[in-house]
Amino acid sequence: MIIGVPKEIKNNENRVGVTPAGVMELVKNGHTVYVQQIAGLQSGFPDSEYIDAGATILPTIEEVYAIAEMIIKVKEPIEPEYKLIKKDQLLFTYFHFASSEPLTNAMIERGAVCVSYETVEEADRSLPLLTPMSEVAGRMSIQQGAKYLEKPLQGRGILLGGVPGVPPAKVIVLGGGVVGTQAAKMAAGMGADVTIMDISMKRLRYLDDVMAANVKTEFSNEYNIRKHIKDADLIIGGVLIPGAKAPKLITRDMLKDMRTGTVLVDVAVDQGGCFETTKPTTHAEPTYIIDDVVHYSVANMPGAVPYTSTLALTNVTLPYAVRLANLGWKKACAASEPLKKGLNVINGDVVYPAISEAFDLPLQNVENYLN
Repeated sequence: MIIGVPKEIKNNENRVGVTPAGVMELVKNGHTVYVQQIAGLQSGFPDSEYIDAGATILPTIEEVYAIAEMIIKVKEPIEPEYKLIKKDQLLFTYFHFASSEPLTNAMIERGAVCVSYETVEEADRSLPLLTPMSEVAGRMSIQQGAKYLEKPLQGRGILLGGVPGVPPAKVIVLGGGVVGTQAAKMAAGMGADVTIMDISMKRLRYLDDVMAANVKTEFSNEYNIRKHIKDADLIIGGVLIPGAKAPKLITRDMLKDMRTGTVLVDVAVDQGGCFETTKPTTHAEPTYIIDDVVHYSVANMPGAVPYTSTLALTNVTLPYAVRLANLGWKKACAASEPLKKGLNVINGDVVYPAISEAFDLPLQNVENYLN
């Protein structure tokens, strides 16, 4: 198969879809790989390393899309890329369709085959291609939250871990999944007073067993959330419903109950965000303020640490990419239930229920395309 790796063009997206090590594995399996010039440079991988791994370098993004049967990316295509996508072209990347109707309509119109990293799901309900980026984003949410709590950045002016004789910051983590777990671990390690909330008692029991002594668990409901936000310094939104829009756990009216300079970090922004006042931001302009509350909602947080993120992503996506290339998407998805769940849009038809529900679009049975 002919595989293309374009340079990411989303604002401050420094990751790349495949490392040179990944290219070498694809080439060893008999595939031809074209990488756009300097696509990996910001992640620490110069063109020379891709050439040594067996790739061919192409100067422009247009050439990569034009020649490739399968495109491997990191982030969803953005508007300048829409016209480059060909009918029947296989796109393997993060899409987060349910949070973007224009993207959904564009992929339907282009007739592409869209396999979304974030909906590839194992039998145990784990999301293997989302997990490493959730780990990065969860840990980064505390890094960024701690920074924006500083007074020059309009935060409360509080040190996350406090100092002897001065209490630490209070951190509320909404969601006990991968993002929430990593966020709570980082906040606890910095000495914060942490409460992690979830609706699964099974998950809360697990977290209660494994977390440090300065992490408390509490069942998540509106009453408890309203109680905690009144004296919280940093609130992390880490709730995920695979492939669907995130629930709005903090509404606009709740902001009035928060103290001036409270920081909200919404890691769920890719899925529409779990705060009502969330709107996507960029690394260039990461925050905005509503009712004296600082909002941080960068839609590609791991893009700020591209070396770590690209290595972590390729570690998990490569086996699936090799399978798609070796067998073709139909055979690969028919033989793999996790990959089948990654199919979102096929040749103009929506085959993933959460996307159909989000935009009231007709839903087709994915099995009809795999025979």
